[in-house]
Amino acid sequence: MLTPATIERVVAGALEEDAPWGDATSEALIPVDASARAELVAREPGVFSGGEVFAAAFRLTDPRTSVELIVADGEPFAAGDVLAVVSGPARSVLTAERVGLNFAQRMSGIATITARYVAEVAQTGARIADTRKTTPGLRAFERHAVRSGGGRNHRNSLSDAVMAKDNHLAVLTQGGLSVTDALRSAIDTLPHTTHVEVEVDRLDQIEAVLAARIGTIMLDNFSLDDLRAGVAQVGGRAQVEASGGVSLETVRAIAETGVDIISVGALTHSARALDLGLDIRVDARGA
Repeated sequence: MLTPATIERVVAGALEEDAPWGDATSEALIPVDASARAELVAREPGVFSGGEVFAAAFRLTDPRTSVELIVADGEPFAAGDVLAVVSGPARSVLTAERVGLNFAQRMSGIATITARYVAEVAQTGARIADTRKTTPGLRAFERHAVRSGGGRNHRNSLSDAVMAKDNHLAVLTQGGLSVTDALRSAIDTLPHTTHVEVEVDRLDQIEAVLAARIGTIMLDNFSLDDLRAGVAQVGGRAQVEASGGVSLETVRAIAETGVDIISVGALTHSARALDLGLDIRVDARGA
């Protein structure tokens, strides 16, 4: 998802938003021939993500600016560690600073919280996955950050897989068809490569859904006892995903019920930006 074209398109838009007619402050105060060297420094520990995005903010502002990435995406770091070094014309470095930091802080925050969830379910066999609860326009960046933290990605978009939730089933069965028959009729129209997932919110819905031969069943907002019962009832006939009520405090117990996947919207919709800073030294004598 995080292709060079995607990085360039999104970062260019962010730079245009932040400096539509240039950087008035830098142009007024910084000599045109001044050069700068800046270090991206961690103010707190975490897991890094967004190195290429950070670098693109400076490259697209001024191709004369270079960025050396010291820490790779997915690597942990400690407070005080230098994550990247930026060198180039001082005006350009100062102009790109905020956009580069915004992306690196956001993506590293997502990677860091994802890594904590992944650590909580270690040795259980459950996978931590994100959801579509991403910032509009930034899904590729945020989903890359989830992978940096050791998590997995759910379907990328509405176009990638069939995922029937309660509202879909309500409309699908309003003509009098059973859930099983309605799902089978719909599945028969799909290419054989299309994955189908169906959400249920009660144990008594499971058999009718499984009878349609779906690939994944989502147990939504189930209690721990009902999750265990649901996993036993499915009996390996489909992947089992748990969703709803997931936090760092509950995720281990959910994983121990035997589910295959735990989807966590909080990875992207509630992640705190990590505290990273750009420490700049300006040489007014020029390069």
